[in-house]
Amino acid sequence: MNDSLAIVQSVDYFTPVVDDPYTFGLITAANSLSDIYAMGAQPLFALNIVGFPSKKLPMDVLAEILKGGAAKAAEAGISVIGGHTIDDPEPKYGMVVTAVINPSQVVTNAGAKAGDMLVLTKPLGLGIITTAMKKGLVSQEVMSEAIGVMSTLNKRAAEAMVKVGVNACTDITGFGFLGHLHEMAKASRLGAKIFLSDVPVIHEAWNLIKNNSGVVPGGTRKNLDFLKEDLIITQDITENDLLVLADAQTSGGLLISVNEEKLSNLLQSLKKAGVQTIAVVGKMVQDDAFKLEISK
Repeated sequence: MNDSLAIVQSVDYFTPVVDDPYTFGLITAANSLSDIYAMGAQPLFALNIVGFPSKKLPMDVLAEILKGGAAKAAEAGISVIGGHTIDDPEPKYGMVVTAVINPSQVVTNAGAKAGDMLVLTKPLGLGIITTAMKKGLVSQEVMSEAIGVMSTLNKRAAEAMVKVGVNACTDITGFGFLGHLHEMAKASRLGAKIFLSDVPVIHEAWNLIKNNSGVVPGGTRKNLDFLKEDLIITQDITENDLLVLADAQTSGGLLISVNEEKLSNLLQSLKKAGVQTIAVVGKMVQDDAFKLEISK
């Protein structure tokens, strides 16, 4: 718009990851806002995108989905001002989010510097757990934990990040932690070192993947297959370890690349903002091949 104000937009939608329509609305709205927060932008308003099987499901279901989306948008401080609906054999819901930012302050995934520390703000394992939920393999307690993570806005984490000033950021969604980290590394022309023991994971995800390979989403396996040639793996890292790191997430956290001198300030700012998961998971390193090195 001018030298100090730019409009940014993001669109995202997907099929249900939970049975409850209101909860699906909450999660989808949080996910749709995530790209905006990763850029450090301020959301203004949203438009709904809906695909709905009106001949198969009652309209009350759609009403609950939209109610959940509106509630999460309100939590973000914005309104849903309209949208578009089509008849679709399978329910789909998402949002187009419009936001503003100073062009000189946009945070991208391409600005990481060698020596930067990597901070993650939500645990991994959501794809594995939601797949297991559909198979009836998780307890109500685990289900509630996963829903709590997915429906949490990245708003507070983003505000803390912007306050401190960071070099790069991306949100962790369908490409998984490894996929989005590799995008950041490649865009920044660097590599990364990751320490598995420092990566936060919902504990039940480890139990599920150990006891039932059927809980690994197809997208997670595709993520790992795509990245295998870009990984440097120590002998103590297992296939299951890699699958968790590559797990396709829904409404995952922010992965922030910050100068080591600012790390303490960022951690304090995130904690003060009330961010529940704050983990230093690795660092960016000089590597012309853009490899990701993973060790325990």
